[in-house]
Amino acid sequence: MIPVKPETFYTWEQVQSWDLAPFLAKSRDLSWKIHGKGLQCFIPGQMVCMGARGKYPAISLTGSRCALKCDHCSGRILEGMIPVREPHDLQQICKGFDEKGNIGILLSGGSDRGGHLPWTRFLESIRWVKQQTNLKISIHTGIIDKETALSLKDAGIDEVLIDVVGSEETMQQVYHLPNGYQAIESSLAALGSTGLPLIPHIVVGLHYGRIKGEMHALEMMAQYPITTLVVVVLHPLKHTPMEGLQPPDPETVGRFIAAARFRIPKASIALSCERPLGPHRVETDMMALDAGINRIAMPTEEALTKAKDMGLDVTFYQTCCSKSY
Repeated sequence: MIPVKPETFYTWEQVQSWDLAPFLAKSRDLSWKIHGKGLQCFIPGQMVCMGARGKYPAISLTGSRCALKCDHCSGRILEGMIPVREPHDLQQICKGFDEKGNIGILLSGGSDRGGHLPWTRFLESIRWVKQQTNLKISIHTGIIDKETALSLKDAGIDEVLIDVVGSEETMQQVYHLPNGYQAIESSLAALGSTGLPLIPHIVVGLHYGRIKGEMHALEMMAQYPITTLVVVVLHPLKHTPMEGLQPPDPETVGRFIAAARFRIPKASIALSCERPLGPHRVETDMMALDAGINRIAMPTEEALTKAKDMGLDVTFYQTCCSKSY
């Protein structure tokens, strides 16, 4: 028996107890009923998929610097971004991206000890980019207050992204951020006050490969008008404290996607490009499709074949999966 009702909070223990196939099928049926039988596929950053290249470069406003050095990243993710440290440099780089026909940019970066990014310092350059180019701007905010969030809206950004963590223990042990749970709650409220498209990210298995605060994170973000939920899967990176850990298995990811569907039925759900490679990636994509996922970044060939067999209308976009369409 699967006693799921839309917009109801369930514990992870309950989610684990339900028979997998009927649970995923019920989630898929609900997804198709609300969002239709389509699959949006995304090529983020400047990645290449099926011969096409992404047109949404990721920029770090702190270069490779990050004071927190979270256990799952240790700044490694920043290494794959384009480094910018001065506001004027942001303008010049974005001017070049615009001239080359890019659609937009994702602004992110490393955090200070409080989890903040240097948004205030870059406000006028962000405004310049929006006024002088055709680029869309998505920002991955980190911890943020209402005043800064509203200033960024006034500068013209298009959508806001934030990682939501539902465990204080995870915030302290993985993010090294005391009182981080409360900081995330206040950041969600600040971003919700802007009225901008809000795209929270939840990392499945963030607590060293285990499920810990994910369901509470889902409950936290469900209190706001979510545009899209991005499901990230822990991908243990080399040269980090999590190197060698086992990521959550594909079934766990599928169950979480289905649980998210019932908690936030009206929001689209995306499977992030940040997920393990190899057979794990293929199986995760299959589980996501069975659960009725709406978006997949960098889909596997096997996923595209299955989507076609399911009768899904597949469309590709050369942006990150967080982009509002």
